[in-house]
Amino acid sequence: MTAFLVVLVIILFGVALMQLNKIFLMSKSKADETAQIASDKDNSINGYLMLGFAFFTYFLLIYCFWEWGNVLLPEAASEHGAGIDTLMYVSMALIFVVGFFTLWLLGWFAFKYRGKKGNRALFFADNDKLEFIWTIIPVIVLAGLIIYGLFTWTDIMNVDTEDDPMVVELYAYQFDWRARYSGPDNTLGEANVRLIEGVNQLGVDASDPNSQDDVVVNELHLPLGRKVLFKMRSQDVLHSAYMPHFRAQMNCVPGMITQFAFTPSITTTDMRFNDDVVGKVGRINKIRRDKSVELLAKGEEALEPYEFDYVLLCNKICGTNHYNMQMKIIVESQEDYDAWIAAQPTFAEVIKK
Repeated sequence: MTAFLVVLVIILFGVALMQLNKIFLMSKSKADETAQIASDKDNSINGYLMLGFAFFTYFLLIYCFWEWGNVLLPEAASEHGAGIDTLMYVSMALIFVVGFFTLWLLGWFAFKYRGKKGNRALFFADNDKLEFIWTIIPVIVLAGLIIYGLFTWTDIMNVDTEDDPMVVELYAYQFDWRARYSGPDNTLGEANVRLIEGVNQLGVDASDPNSQDDVVVNELHLPLGRKVLFKMRSQDVLHSAYMPHFRAQMNCVPGMITQFAFTPSITTTDMRFNDDVVGKVGRINKIRRDKSVELLAKGEEALEPYEFDYVLLCNKICGTNHYNMQMKIIVESQEDYDAWIAAQPTFAEVIKK
């Protein structure tokens, strides 16, 4: 209520200023009829400003790449990720090239053909040739991008069942994730939110034989080189399963099951030695060390050093604690994965306890 009143007061204050300005203008003597006509000086100033704006934008672009170019994601850790990155690079290259020349033409023509007393513009009612050129070129470029994107998306979303992908469920709820492995039969048991009770946090149907060997965990482990088919559910609101290092994202929609599949191509250990990742970790830990000095001076605990891990994030603003909704992902060899999954209790064992 207080915030509403503050906004209301600000609006009323603005209205009062506008009315005062009108009264002030009415009280002034009649202005020169030519006062609102731009002079050659005004046109020159605006022409130089347009040209300056173009140069300022180029400078800002170069500065941003120089200052923050190292915050981009490292190489993709999934087999399909290279295709996603290529599509992004092609799109961004086209945008930069078109934007560069368009901005320059706007600034240069505004400067070169700025208004001058006695000059008259040449008027064209229409020009079929120009209209054809500036219509057909964007059509061809956009059609190429859309078709390329559709083929890329189709290749990614087309899950070949002959590959025998490992089936894993990602279950989203405010504000955490759970993963459910399908067990040796590679078939998930039926589940429904109405069955959520006690330790059965995912609403798995205990009467379904396929659910007995399911494994529910709060840390996602993936075997290297094995295709994984993710089945996604949401308990409450719209979430989005976002795994940036694998170039994977899919909405988790209440009341329905969505899916996405990919094959991990780089283990967590190997990615930690990636040059880009090493640089990012070093910069993060430098910030944390500087912050720790301040905390220790106040008698508080220092921050622990950061170590890189793949993460599953929620990419939808799903509530007050959305920022903290994440789960660690570990990509490891098939042998290490087998040892880890064998040590996890099955759903049937958890229910019996």
